[in-house]
Amino acid sequence: MTKEEILKEVKFDDNGLVCCVIQDYHSKHVRMVAYMNKEALEKTLETKQMTYYSRSRKSLWVKGETSGYFQKMKGLAIDCDGDALLFQVEQTGGISCHTGNVTCFYRDLDEDVEITLNRGKISDSNNEFINLEKTIKDRIDNPKEGSYTNYLITNGDNKILKKVGEEATETILACKDGKHDDIVFEVADLIYHLTVEMQTKGVSWNDIEEELKKR
Repeated sequence: MTKEEILKEVKFDDNGLVCCVIQDYHSKHVRMVAYMNKEALEKTLETKQMTYYSRSRKSLWVKGETSGYFQKMKGLAIDCDGDALLFQVEQTGGISCHTGNVTCFYRDLDEDVEITLNRGKISDSNNEFINLEKTIKDRIDNPKEGSYTNYLITNGDNKILKKVGEEATETILACKDGKHDDIVFEVADLIYHLTVEMQTKGVSWNDIEEELKKR
């Protein structure tokens, strides 16, 4: 749908507002729920900076204008009735909630149920960090001949940490050069070797995220 078609299909409530569910573009976790009036929606579509309507202040506000935690619009979908919008955003700084939490939905039901809410951890089955961890763990549990991962593990810390150092240096140089594709390539190499070392020490990316939440 075009922007014009979206605007035409939105059904604002009696207060001129529409409910907006804000989803992380990368992890797909819900970060927050907010409201927009027509002006806020138009401004968001125009600038790609998430702009909401504050029901308490009765005014527009750009997410991050005071905190620095901006949200860049990456996608938009409208529900079947037209009375709710689903935005995908790229979050600056990792924090969406005014409490300092990654997501506004950080309080889970404290009961044993079949399905529990996830607090925004990166442990999705489709998350590449988790898939990488699983692959490396499988190589540890089930060594494969010719596997580079097993080569590193067999040679121990000295080999793995040497590679981490080399990749860190190459990442720095790539950043200095400022070439996007080179930076992506070197960071990917660095993350891979870091993940190998982390797995040999029983450290997961969820552990890293939990630590980051405290900062």
